[in-house]
Amino acid sequence: MGSGPGGASLAQRLAPTGKRILILERGDYLPRSEKNWSSQAVFVDGIYQTREAWTDAQGKPFSPALHYFVGGNSKVYGATLLRLRERDFGEVRHAGGVSPAWPVGYDVFEPYYAQAERLFHVHGLRGEDPLEPWASTPYPHPPVSHEPKIAELDANLRGIGLHPFHLPLGILLDENPDGTPTPTSTCMRCSFFDGFPCLLNGKADAQVICIDPMLAAHDNVTLMTNAYVSRLGTDGSGRKVNAVHVTRNGGEEIYSADLVVVACGALSSALLLLRSANEQHPDGLANGSGQLGRNYMRHHMSVLMAIMAEANDTVFQKTLAFSDFYFGSDDWEHPLGLVQMCATSHAPQIRGEALPESLEWLPKMPFEQIARHSMDFWLQSEDLPHPDNRIYYQNGRVHLDQHETNPQALHHLKRKLKQVLTEAGHPHVLLERSLYLGKDILLGGTAHQAGTARFGTDPATSVLDLDCRAHEIDNLYLADASFFPSIGAVNPTLTIIANALRVADKIRERL
Repeated sequence: MGSGPGGASLAQRLAPTGKRILILERGDYLPRSEKNWSSQAVFVDGIYQTREAWTDAQGKPFSPALHYFVGGNSKVYGATLLRLRERDFGEVRHAGGVSPAWPVGYDVFEPYYAQAERLFHVHGLRGEDPLEPWASTPYPHPPVSHEPKIAELDANLRGIGLHPFHLPLGILLDENPDGTPTPTSTCMRCSFFDGFPCLLNGKADAQVICIDPMLAAHDNVTLMTNAYVSRLGTDGSGRKVNAVHVTRNGGEEIYSADLVVVACGALSSALLLLRSANEQHPDGLANGSGQLGRNYMRHHMSVLMAIMAEANDTVFQKTLAFSDFYFGSDDWEHPLGLVQMCATSHAPQIRGEALPESLEWLPKMPFEQIARHSMDFWLQSEDLPHPDNRIYYQNGRVHLDQHETNPQALHHLKRKLKQVLTEAGHPHVLLERSLYLGKDILLGGTAHQAGTARFGTDPATSVLDLDCRAHEIDNLYLADASFFPSIGAVNPTLTIIANALRVADKIRERL
């Protein structure tokens, strides 16, 4: 269930076994349309976001920034594919509390990180990032080259003692020696590589990398779209899923399989298991611990637009990051997080997101000039797990309770970005894009969702075992970010893919 990075990666790993595999996807293929490269349509209007209404901890309705399509949220992800730092797998103390240790170490995930990087065409360069964990292999593809203004920023940051590095990207790009795309490169280095659906299929998303090639090569795999899984049923013992209830084309259908993998995303997977409560599992399927839906994490995130005196004519801006303050700084002992570039701002985004509504009457030209003089940064700090940060049903409605656990980190990360830009010789004014993707990042920004069914060795405190199989259900596995005990401060997708490959190997041993 689910064709995002977790479900798709697991299915393609198992497809060569010849076993019959059914992939159930609640959405359809995302349309290929000129609107996919429209800032107004994608970011401001949010045409591809679900229109569901959820309720927050204060009882106020909001719409989650979820995307139900083949490929899941990866159709609109930024394709930043970073490994968790090795220290992230241990206990880390933050200003807001403690990030718990994982029940297994980085060494368990390392070979699967390498496989995930190969599978998703990751472009990067080992050795630039001082916090990059040890790796058994080089990146499979060279880094995406910097354009002149980003190369200048890179040099200036190095000049003040920082260690910027090429951002690892999942991208189908072949470059000439001068950095231009080759005539046969799928990606053409446009300004829309980030949260936009790629019209050229040049972004390494789950549909492009896994689903479509798998369906072409393996007739034992079936993809069923517009198939909403309403609940899972179990046999009389409650130890085996024996029925997958699906709503499709206005009717109800039931499917069964020897093994069932839920990979709907941390939020939707938890909701599915909660909807599946029955006599043997009265609080939700596999929820004997009471932890299902709890410990939700999604990073503290901010998009800052630095308005500079000089014009920035960079087209492909998303090539640089720095992690010098990931675990602390000279003036703040606690971890801060990661700074990375994001796609170039476009005038409609600025009109709809960056400036107060009171200024939206301004004519078009200022927004275009602001966009041309902007340089855009994505900041993220670690969100800490807390049992009261959870998703659940109440009176038939979805509730998502989220209370800030570590807000100090992002505050100090913003401060350090402003400081280093000034020290590096880039005078600027920072504006915060508070409605990135048309949503308030504090709650509606659910792109980095994790932690609602953590894995562990103790069934009393975890939902899944170390193989990501439900403690209480013998044939039920999860293969998205639900299993995360902590989220670190790097984008979670590469870890999702790596773990899905790991879980697939466990299932293949069982087969």
